[in-house]
Amino acid sequence: MRTIIPLLTWFFIFSVSLSLSEEGMYPLSEIDKLDLRKEGMQLSAKDIFNEGEVSLIDAIVNLSGCTGSFVSDKGLILTNHHCAYRAIQEASSSRNDYLQDGFRSESLAEEIPAAGYTVRITESYRDVSDDVLGAVHDTMTAAQRRSAIEKKMKSIEVQAEEDYPGKRASVAEMFTGKSYVLFLYTYLKDVRLVYAPPQSIGNFGGDIDNWEWPRHNADFSLMRAYVGPDGRPAPFDSANVPYQPETFLQINPDGVQKNEFAFMLGYPGRTYRHRSSYFLGYLQDKYMPFVKDWYQWQINLMQNVDSNKDMALKLDSRIKSLANTEKNYRGKLKGMRELNLVQKRRQQEKKLQNFVEQNDQLNHQYGDVLSSIEQIYEDRRASLEHDLILDYLRRSVYALYFANHIHKSAIERQKDDLDREWAYMDRNFDRTKIYIKSRLGRYNEKVDQAVLLKLLQKAANLPDDQRITVLDSLFALDSGMQTARKKVEEAYEYDRFFQEDYLMNHLALPPDTLAELKNPFVNWMLALNAEYEKLKGKRDHWSGQMTTLSAQLVNMKKAFLKKDFVPDANGTLRLTYGKIRGYSPSDAVYYEPITTLKGVMEKNTGQKPFNAPDRLKTLYDQKRFGKYKSDDPEGLPVCILYSMDTTGGNSGSPVLNAKGQLIGLNFDRAFEATINDFAWDESYSRSIGVD
Repeated sequence: MRTIIPLLTWFFIFSVSLSLSEEGMYPLSEIDKLDLRKEGMQLSAKDIFNEGEVSLIDAIVNLSGCTGSFVSDKGLILTNHHCAYRAIQEASSSRNDYLQDGFRSESLAEEIPAAGYTVRITESYRDVSDDVLGAVHDTMTAAQRRSAIEKKMKSIEVQAEEDYPGKRASVAEMFTGKSYVLFLYTYLKDVRLVYAPPQSIGNFGGDIDNWEWPRHNADFSLMRAYVGPDGRPAPFDSANVPYQPETFLQINPDGVQKNEFAFMLGYPGRTYRHRSSYFLGYLQDKYMPFVKDWYQWQINLMQNVDSNKDMALKLDSRIKSLANTEKNYRGKLKGMRELNLVQKRRQQEKKLQNFVEQNDQLNHQYGDVLSSIEQIYEDRRASLEHDLILDYLRRSVYALYFANHIHKSAIERQKDDLDREWAYMDRNFDRTKIYIKSRLGRYNEKVDQAVLLKLLQKAANLPDDQRITVLDSLFALDSGMQTARKKVEEAYEYDRFFQEDYLMNHLALPPDTLAELKNPFVNWMLALNAEYEKLKGKRDHWSGQMTTLSAQLVNMKKAFLKKDFVPDANGTLRLTYGKIRGYSPSDAVYYEPITTLKGVMEKNTGQKPFNAPDRLKTLYDQKRFGKYKSDDPEGLPVCILYSMDTTGGNSGSPVLNAKGQLIGLNFDRAFEATINDFAWDESYSRSIGVD
C-alpha cells in the first residue's frame, strides 16, 4: 500500500490561492485547502488523496512523459493515441500498418511490447530542501553552486533507491534555488500495446486540427503494465503477468453537460509563469522563432523525401513530434504578441523594482536582481544562433547524435557515478541505450545528410564574432559548401555506424581509443569537444546565476504582492479543476464546449487527414449510437472543452466528474491556450478532451 511521507516545509511560506478564476496546477498536499465542494465536487480531499490509504491518485500514472490511468484490475492503462504513437509506429510495417488500420489484441499473448515505455506510480514524497541547499556555500561561484545542487540531488536519489529497493527516486526542483522535493515511484518497465484506433479516428484532422477547436478525433489508446511472476517490476519477459494496481478508475458512459464541474489529475510538464519579462522576451524574439523555423524546415524535408512505405512509417513519428512543437510555438508567439505579454510583465517588474527601492533592506537584498537577469538574457540573445547550431548538430543529425553518445559515454563512464551527467549514471545508462536504439530505428540517410548540410550552411552564415571555427576548419565553410558536401557524402559511406551491435559495443570505450575507430562522425565530435565544453561552461554559469536570482525574484514577488502562489509545473503530480465551458476566441464568435459526430461528417472529405472510415459513416447514417446516444439531436458526443489549467504532460490525463468517475481524456489545448505555459486566463484558457 502506498505510504506518503508528510511534507515538512514543501512551500515553507507558500500556500495556494483558492479562487476558481485563478490558475492552478495544485500539488496534492494542498488540495485540502481548496473548497472544491463549493464548486460542485462530491468527493472529499481524502477521497482524492489520503496519506497511507488507497485513494484516487493511485490510479494515475506517468507514462513515459504523458499521463495515463488504470482502468482495470489487470494493469490496463487508458492514455492518448498520440502518447502511444511511437509504440504503434514501431510495431507497424508495410505488411501490418497499425497506424493506418489500428490494432486490437484479442488476448494477452497478442499484446505488443512497447520498447522504452515506462510507467511511474507516485508512492511517496518528502521535502529535502535543507539537504539540497546545505550543499552550497557563499564562497562558491555560480557554476559551482549549480553543480553542487545537482550533485546533491543525484546523491539523494541514489540513496533513496538503495533504501527502497525496486523503487525509482527523483528530486524535483519546486522553486528554483528554494525548495526541493524527493518523490519515490513504483517503476514498471514492461509496457505493451493493447488497442489503438485507426489513424482516421485516433488522429482525425491530423496536424491541421492539432491545437484547434472545434475538434473531432478520438485521441485514445490502451496499453498494459506487466510485472514479474513475483509481482516485482521487471523488464519484458513472456513469463511476466499483468500488474494489479491498488485501484482503478470507474468509467461513466453518460457524458457531460455544459457548465458541469470537472477536475483532472496528471503530470503536467513545464510552465514558466514565475519567469521574468527578459526570459519571455528572449523566447519571443529569438529562441521560439529559430526553433519553429528549424522544425518546419525538417518537416518539409521529411514529407518530401523519396522513401519506401516502411521508412515513411518510421519518419511519421518524427514528423508528428516536430509538427506538434512547431504549431505550439506558433500559437505561443501569436498569443504573446496579441496580449503584449512581454511589455505587461515588464510593467509589473517596474512596479516591483520601485517597491524594492523604497525599502532600504529590500533594496540591499534585491535591488540588482532584475538588472542581473536582464544581463543574462542579453548574453543569451547574443550567442543564440551559434549555441543552437551546436545543439542541433547533435540532436537533429542522428549520426552525430550516435557519435555524441559514444564520445560522451567514454568520458562520463570514467568518472565517479555522482559526477557523471544524468544519462550516463549507472541507474540511467540502460535507459539511455534504449533511447539510442529507438532513434536508430528512425534513421534515414537522405534526411540525415540534408539536415547536416543545412546546419553547416547556417554555420557558414554566422557573423564573424559568432563563428564556430572548428566547423570552418573541418568543412572549409569560408570557401562555400563544396568541400562540406564531399566530406558529408564520404562520411555516410561508413555504414557500420548505423548498426545496433556496433553502437552498443562502442558505448563506454576508454576515451583514448576513440580516435582509433577511424569513424568520421566520432572524429568530428572529438574535434568539437572544446566547443561543447565551452558552451557547457557558459550555460552552467548562467544556470548557477539564475538559481540564486530566481529564488530572490520569488521572495521579491511574495513581499510585493502579499499573495501566495503555487510553483510552476515540473512533471510532478498535480490537480486542476474547472467547468465544461466554451469561449469566444474573437469578436462575434463563440465556441460551444461539446462537439458531436455530425462535425466529423461535416469535415469528412475522404482524403487524409479528414478521412472518416466507411463503417463510421454507415453507423452515423443509421443513427446507431447504442447506449452512448445523448440528448443532442446528433446523438453522439465526440470531444469536450473545459476551463482547466493544463500543459504538456497532461496528455492522457483523466477528466473526472464530481464523483471522480472518468468522463473524458485530455489531449490538447485550444490554439489560444498554448500561451498557458506563460500566463493563464479563464476567458481563453481552454483544454480539449475526447468524451
